[in-house]
Amino acid sequence: MRILVISDIHSNLAALDAVIKDAGAFEQIWCLGDVVGYGPEPNECISRLREYNLICLAGNHDLAVAGKTALWDFTPDAQEAIFWTRHRLASFNHDWLKSLPDTPLVAAGITLVHGSLRDPIWEYITEKSVARNNLELITTPVCLNGHTHSPAIFRKPWDGMYVLEESLPVNSPIRLIPHDLTFINPGSVGQPRDEDPRAAYAVIDLDAMTLTHHRILYDVSATQKLMKQAKLPNRLIRRLRFGQ
Repeated sequence: MRILVISDIHSNLAALDAVIKDAGAFEQIWCLGDVVGYGPEPNECISRLREYNLICLAGNHDLAVAGKTALWDFTPDAQEAIFWTRHRLASFNHDWLKSLPDTPLVAAGITLVHGSLRDPIWEYITEKSVARNNLELITTPVCLNGHTHSPAIFRKPWDGMYVLEESLPVNSPIRLIPHDLTFINPGSVGQPRDEDPRAAYAVIDLDAMTLTHHRILYDVSATQKLMKQAKLPNRLIRRLRFGQ
């Protein structure tokens, strides 16, 4: 069984469609949150996801658009995009966002979370010290997380005391070792922040117990054009070109 793992789409339909096309055949999508926010096509992204067999978590932007979290922790640009999204989101898509779970889920023996196990919505796992504290809470060998917009692996080997921070290779399967404890972040579909503007995603083969990370070019200029037409903040438009 092949699973498409995605996170942080942020209303970027061009990136989402490029990922779905590039991934090939799969039986299910696991989305780690932030379907909306920042980008110009929130309704279209929700509709596309719901065409598939889907498990989807709420991210902080999803909760903000749904009115389930306060806005003061967001930057002014993010707040502007959230307000814009609220006014353009169809009522049934608003209800769908509001229904998304905001706590970790377990699927096929793998934990899914947006932020971290310690703080499922807001905490960024970007350092080994943060990963170490969260690995103490893990109940499955592997936990998939998003939120940072940067691909990463934090792993505690079964015979080690230390947490290792590793790069996530592109187009090269890695084994999901059952005796290790591992956090894996597939990166962002719609707004990468690792200085690589290509959309990021992963595919899990549950039969082989492997995960393969992928990057794919998409039409960044098409998304930027729609953002300009919507008069979304210039900084959000520019950063797509540079993956920042």
